[in-house]
Amino acid sequence: MPEGDVVWRTARQLDEALAGRVLTHSDFRVPRFATTDLTRRTVTETVSRGKHLLTRVDGGLTVHTHLRMDGSWRIRPAGGYPPRDHRIRLVLGNDRRLALGYQLGVVEVLRTQNEERVVGHLGPDLLGSDWDAAEAVRRLQADPDRPAGEALLDQRSLAGIGNLYKSEVLFLRGLDPWRPVRSIDDLKALVELARTMLDANKDRVGQVTTGNPARGQETWVYGRAGRPCRRCGAAIRAARHARQQADPEDRVTFWCPRCQLLRIPAMNRGRPPSWEAAPAGRLPPVSRRRSGRRRPSR
Repeated sequence: MPEGDVVWRTARQLDEALAGRVLTHSDFRVPRFATTDLTRRTVTETVSRGKHLLTRVDGGLTVHTHLRMDGSWRIRPAGGYPPRDHRIRLVLGNDRRLALGYQLGVVEVLRTQNEERVVGHLGPDLLGSDWDAAEAVRRLQADPDRPAGEALLDQRSLAGIGNLYKSEVLFLRGLDPWRPVRSIDDLKALVELARTMLDANKDRVGQVTTGNPARGQETWVYGRAGRPCRRCGAAIRAARHARQQADPEDRVTFWCPRCQLLRIPAMNRGRPPSWEAAPAGRLPPVSRRRSGRRRPSR
């Protein structure tokens, strides 16, 4: 699922294309709102809230969209008829730009005064002007026995983080994904690192957490199951969380079993392991081998 930085950038692109201009195109290609017509209304702004997009128009209406797993917005110059593509769920346009919403997971119109109905449950927005790390920590601590990997994905605790940043921030903090929230000493540092990562990537296409944008070098553990850890050489693992998340992709976590070995696994026939708390000590030393396949130092 596109994460908060991608949604933030999408909101900015929609705002630049539509805000301050009168809509000349309004085509809702979803049954519930098929007869809705917003033409002759002026778009006031588009903002993001976590992974949600809110396009506000005069008359006190808001178009609420969510990209889910496969959605995207594409902006093109106005002119001609919008494509007759079955993937397009919504078309909004003016005399200069046309915004095409492809495979949007949510498309609805509501009163602007009722936006809290769709975003009021969200925790502090990692890229919002009202970001509140203390409130995010408080919400995470409300379920102290929940595994950190699941807790970070709960948008009710902090909004905008997804599977990529969850996996990366846990690796960089040396925390295995199944460690309970109650055993993490510095939750504020954890959520602030997540915010720093999203903020660093919000203005560019592609997500880089290693500092190296070269293809295949962008992340520490995300999407690298079976490949050697960039720090110690151990094979990166991937497993699914026990609880259901909103989307299948968000149920998978990536981690290094050596760099994040702060707990003792009890293997269960190849399925995601159950874990028992173990004292958090120093991370294992980093291998300095340079030739061939990197192996953990013994």
